[in-house]
Amino acid sequence: MTIFLILAPYGVLAVLSLLTSATVSLFCAALICLAVIAFDIARGRTIKILTVGSVAVFTAIGCYLTFIDATLSINAVSFAVNAGLLSVALLSIAFRHPFTLQYAREMVDPETMQHPGFVPTNYLLTWTWTGAFLLMAIGNMAVLYVPGLPLWSGLLMAFAVRNSAIYFTKWYPEYRKARDRAHPANALPSP
Repeated sequence: MTIFLILAPYGVLAVLSLLTSATVSLFCAALICLAVIAFDIARGRTIKILTVGSVAVFTAIGCYLTFIDATLSINAVSFAVNAGLLSVALLSIAFRHPFTLQYAREMVDPETMQHPGFVPTNYLLTWTWTGAFLLMAIGNMAVLYVPGLPLWSGLLMAFAVRNSAIYFTKWYPEYRKARDRAHPANALPSP
């Protein structure tokens, strides 16, 4: 359920971008982010950095399209969204509060949170998503500036990068737990 709530605004943005204007798509995605925030509040969860950042990014780009330049291509809008999400991820790291940490604290038991590898794991996961946002932005730039590059190549790259980040986000914490169980921190090395 959590991964659905995280990805829903971006999925809606992608689908609506094919059916309606970028402005409408962005504002609908922002509204879905606000609904996710309301859902989190109603369930007693924290308001997430990524969701609030996404509302800001979607709204800012939507306002830019509404009031300044409505002629941006969908690839330019996608680049702006990915660059905005990249900024949110980098800022969460710079302020020493990686955005994945909020999700992790709501999904694990208190004992896991006390483990010395818990915070470093979340930094690695946030860096993974930061890299994914960067690669998606590069894919958008390539489609914008490389003549003859088909639109589907940018979409394929975004799909592959996003799915790889999702897989890594699910796999790495389990790998880390299994590795740490096999080698407890207080174990003495064998001769």
